[in-house]
Amino acid sequence: MSDGHEHSARPLREEQQEASEEIVEVAPGILRLQLPIDFTGLGHVNTYALEDGDGWTLVDPGLPGRKAWDDLTGRMDAAGIPLARVHTVVVTHSHPDHFGGAGLLAEEAGARIVASHRFRTWWDPDDLDDRELEATDTTEAAGDGIGTPAAARMSLPGGTTTAASMVHAIVGDSEGDDAEGEALPPSPFGRPTPWGGTTEDLPPERKAELAANIAEAIRWFRVPLPSVRLADQDPIVLAGREWFGLYTPGHTADHLCLFDPTEGVLLAGDHVLPTITPHISGMIEGDPLARYVESLDRIASFDDIRLVLPAHGQPFTRLVARVGEIKAHHDDRLEQLRTISHDTGWASVQDLSRRLFAERSWGSMAESETYAHLEHLRLRHEAERREAAGRLEYLIP
Repeated sequence: MSDGHEHSARPLREEQQEASEEIVEVAPGILRLQLPIDFTGLGHVNTYALEDGDGWTLVDPGLPGRKAWDDLTGRMDAAGIPLARVHTVVVTHSHPDHFGGAGLLAEEAGARIVASHRFRTWWDPDDLDDRELEATDTTEAAGDGIGTPAAARMSLPGGTTTAASMVHAIVGDSEGDDAEGEALPPSPFGRPTPWGGTTEDLPPERKAELAANIAEAIRWFRVPLPSVRLADQDPIVLAGREWFGLYTPGHTADHLCLFDPTEGVLLAGDHVLPTITPHISGMIEGDPLARYVESLDRIASFDDIRLVLPAHGQPFTRLVARVGEIKAHHDDRLEQLRTISHDTGWASVQDLSRRLFAERSWGSMAESETYAHLEHLRLRHEAERREAAGRLEYLIP
């Protein structure tokens, strides 16, 4: 997520506040369960629970891991939602604070998973059919929890790999293959970027700490495999009412909102948040900023959206005004880049990002968002690009 040049002493935004343990009915037949997270400056994720005669639908059930699972099931108990009564799990997009708990929840409840027709995760970056993560050894130490393997092996297309090999692949301290030669996805750390250079790597001690945390999370993780994929405007019945999937790319390439025209409710995921702007990643092909703005305009054109339920922060009603604020934020960022480029001349994405963002925000996410904005200008023929010493440089005349 991004909010520009913030002041360090500013109060926490809604989206950054700690999770409340209170179960709140935010709309007729819709409960909000706030789950604690510590993820890219966010304090919680809103899991929404919708009830019908057959049971419950849960939307965006949080991160993977034992603590996250305990938080989720604890909130469910407080809300009177038996695990066995969950029949549907909806994932709005492929960020781990949204899909991380979905696979295990669906497995334990025997529920279906609903996601966008474009949904995919890091576990399978080249194919829309997600890899299956399956425990073949379910012997476990006492207290390890529900079916959590002591030494999990993961079933991938064409072979298997160990959980340990996957951990090494994620933190980037292996060659990217397991002991059986199965190719694993590239690590997000120290990974080449489209604009030149690599994403930040980690020092050895941080890698060891992260590897331990990831190993624990993987023991409580199942890759979410959607059995229902919604394309734009596809209908689906939830809570006894007809909802429509709205494909809203930009924040991710697979983002899905759900709209209930009867009650005027929009389950917005991260598409529109009340006080911060969703991160627009330069790692998405094409012009993600243009697609995001188009998706915003489309959502704002629905006159009958009366209540927005975001994945972070509080429910809100001023959708059109909020869309205008987010668009103005990006217009301002583009204008800042024009001014910076006028002063610097040709400059790399890293250099431009360090002038655009406050020092505490420097790094891969700032560079990624800067690159997305620069490519947006280039594709509109408002910026020039060249390669120098293996890095892209830009000039905005």
